[in-house]
Amino acid sequence: MNETIEELLTRGVVNIIPNKDKLKKLLLSGKKLNVYLGIDPTATKIHIGNAVPLRKLQAFVELGHNVTFLIGDFTALIGDTSDKESERPTLTYEQ
Repeated sequence: MNETIEELLTRGVVNIIPNKDKLKKLLLSGKKLNVYLGIDPTATKIHIGNAVPLRKLQAFVELGHNVTFLIGDFTALIGDTSDKESERPTLTYEQ
């Protein structure tokens, strides 16, 4: 299992928040973690880059952890105001 945890922490990983050592300690403790992925439902296409976090979440599942997919439908309705150049338009629920 340590080999699987090491691969989870290193393969395809740029940065771990809050930090790698803390996550490794949690993974080795045997405590079941709750991990989630937030998904933007307004994207018009899916591409190979979408597979990266899905594969990482699969590794968490294989280690016995809980994975949740969070689809940001309310966030999609109000738009994304984080972009300094332009805002994503507000959508109706049907859109």
